[in-house]
Amino acid sequence: MELVEKSAMPSSVTTQTTLLSTLWPAAPNSVVKASLLVLLGTGLLTLSAKLSVPFYPYIVPMTMQTFAVLVIGMALGWKLGAATVILYLIEGALGLPVFAYTPAKGIGISYMVGPTGGYLIGFLLSAALLGYLGERGFDRNIGTTLAAMLMGTVVIFVFGYSWLAYLIGAEKAFLFGVYPFLWAEAFKIALAALVLPTCWKLLGRAKQK
Repeated sequence: MELVEKSAMPSSVTTQTTLLSTLWPAAPNSVVKASLLVLLGTGLLTLSAKLSVPFYPYIVPMTMQTFAVLVIGMALGWKLGAATVILYLIEGALGLPVFAYTPAKGIGISYMVGPTGGYLIGFLLSAALLGYLGERGFDRNIGTTLAAMLMGTVVIFVFGYSWLAYLIGAEKAFLFGVYPFLWAEAFKIALAALVLPTCWKLLGRAKQK
């Protein structure tokens, strides 16, 4: 009787699903499918690192890599999101030219301990954080998605700036590693805040048909 009463009680914790588990319910529970998704995610990260365009008002190259890290983490959940970035870092450490401006500006471990090393660590922690928030429904509306993307971006830049400051000093690190990218990051945060909730709305409409 006691067991029945306990099972009948509503849980106070609501389990949220990610965009991935909604689109492809079996994927997170299948080792083969999850592995394919992680591998595909590293390909998207590589592509996002290689695509760069000048961004105004500062003529600095903008890649979509932080956008890709944040969206992949939130869409896949913290486990698959973190696994994707870990595999991406392993590929880079083994000498594959997966990072931005590789192999022209270095490759492998030497590149990873260079000026951008802190940002790479930030990618991993940010993907895990965004995945955790995505599992709790933060990507369902513009407001919470904005907040989540801002938090993830701050994590990336805190670690990136800290390592760069260690190498070249705090003032130069901010001048060259943070300040020129603020507008570009704001653009990517806003873009993600539009894309993810829109995907959920489209899924909701598709289910109603």
